[in-house]
Amino acid sequence: MTPSSFLPVFEPGTVWLVGAGPGDPGLLTLTAVHAIGQADVILHDALIDPRILTYARPGAILENAGKRGHRPSPKQSEISDMLVDHARQGRRVLRLKGGDPFVFGRGYEEALALAKAGIGFRIVPGVSSGLATLALHGIPATSRDSNHAVILATGHLAEDKTVDWATLARTGQPLVLYMAVANLTPITTALQAGGLAADTPAIAVHRATTGAEEVITTTLAALPGLAAAGRIHSPAVIAIGAIAPLRAAIAPYLAGVGEAVR
Repeated sequence: MTPSSFLPVFEPGTVWLVGAGPGDPGLLTLTAVHAIGQADVILHDALIDPRILTYARPGAILENAGKRGHRPSPKQSEISDMLVDHARQGRRVLRLKGGDPFVFGRGYEEALALAKAGIGFRIVPGVSSGLATLALHGIPATSRDSNHAVILATGHLAEDKTVDWATLARTGQPLVLYMAVANLTPITTALQAGGLAADTPAIAVHRATTGAEEVITTTLAALPGLAAAGRIHSPAVIAIGAIAPLRAAIAPYLAGVGEAVR
């Protein structure tokens, strides 16, 4: 059986919302590679590894539609309009997003805009950057000896939204934070107000699967200072709680990780 025998047809005039995983091209799904090679237009996030775009076919239109904090970038409504406009011109349109498009990726917003415009679309899940980053570095999201639940939370919210961090702290479950570097001071303050001890174990992995990735083992209270000192950079995944120390027992035998550990 060849991949072409089971991969879906990318029809002209449709949009595929595709997850590109945490960055390493080796973590793309077969369907994602197929889609990239078939697309007429690829609207990609700013953090997509450039190696992934080499799978695009010659002549494909590549447009950076990434949203970066505090930098000029297209509004979400503009990105959705671009998807609709390209599809109405009969193109195969690929929206390529880091991680999974439906995990803090605004994929549902884009799917909703396409549905309202009457544009057919397909969702291609990707490896979630948060969970994959932890796994790659020997940090289990769950372990039978430490936790039976885990909370995924974003530190970057729409202007009219809030997260009740104190309530999350009181659950006693480990937290995995996405896009939180810029807001670590209010987040960690609220978590401590909710009952998490200042010395709660924490681990941060920034720039995962790139040559600049680093792992920083620390504590809850120390996170803001490390970010302010430039020790933790965005993009980063941060784990707080019982899962954070579990890496130490297996790290010396973990293959395929080239980070500098601090």
